[in-house]
Amino acid sequence: MTTKVNEIKLCYKDRISIAKSPKITCSQDAANLYYKNWDKNEIQLHESFKVMLLNNSNIVKGICQISAGGITATLVDLRIMFALVLKSLATAIIICHNHPSGKLQASQADKNLTAKIQKACDFLDIKLLDHIIITEGGNYLSFADERIL
Repeated sequence: MTTKVNEIKLCYKDRISIAKSPKITCSQDAANLYYKNWDKNEIQLHESFKVMLLNNSNIVKGICQISAGGITATLVDLRIMFALVLKSLATAIIICHNHPSGKLQASQADKNLTAKIQKACDFLDIKLLDHIIITEGGNYLSFADERIL
């Protein structure tokens, strides 16, 4: 008797030419791109967590929402996030979440999550370039700029 299993095939398809994708050179570039791609009807409603996937030249391959949560928190499943990061063959990431309260201050939970993601990135040889917190109006806090990362 032969046991059969499903075959899994992973692939990545570009919809936008890499030549037309933006390059991230600083935290302001990343924050602006995140803000432009955020649903403005939800930025003050609930927390969401997103990941920006970059190639080795810091050119954006894409942005993906990992979770949407409640008013004061969102659950980030690192297995789901890193499945996406690895599937996309990203060599660097910039993570981001919003604070519906408008407070541009990193909580201890934010710092703990960032440390956990940094540890996974180190193991997988992926650069965690920044963790950005954005609020309505496009204001932001960069963990890299604040030397929290």
